Amino acid sequence: VQLQASGGGPVQAGGSLRLSCAASRRTFSHYVMGWFRQAPGKEREFVAAISGTGHITKYADSVKGRFTISRDNTKNTGYLQMTSLKSEDTAVYYCALDSSHWVRSPLSSGNYAPRADWGQGTLVTVSS
Repeated sequence: VQLQASGGGPVQAGGSLRLSCAASRRTFSHYVMGWFRQAPGKEREFVAAISGTGHITKYADSVKGRFTISRDNTKNTGYLQMTSLKSEDTAVYYCALDSSHWVRSPLSSGNYAPRADWGQGTLVTVSS
């Protein structure tokens, strides 16, 4: 599966951005999708995940209430709407697709999925 993340860029604190993750897989709806981020000098961390149908979501506490994960299976694309951005949200954001069912996917519990496919990342820079 090829994943193309886009939508990153510079933004002021308090602003919003929407990231997109386009997948080449036609069975996109069968995959759990997740977003992770990695700030300079830090480990990659979980941000959000969404089930194949889009009915179930999971968020990191640090973004809950500010970020919204969604997907459009007709377009094989997932999204991460980010609002009320903070300087600590500055990071490279990566999307991932895991073929496991939601209940068996590490993404559903906010964990790294070693067998997932990953996109190349898109940089979000929040200035205060």
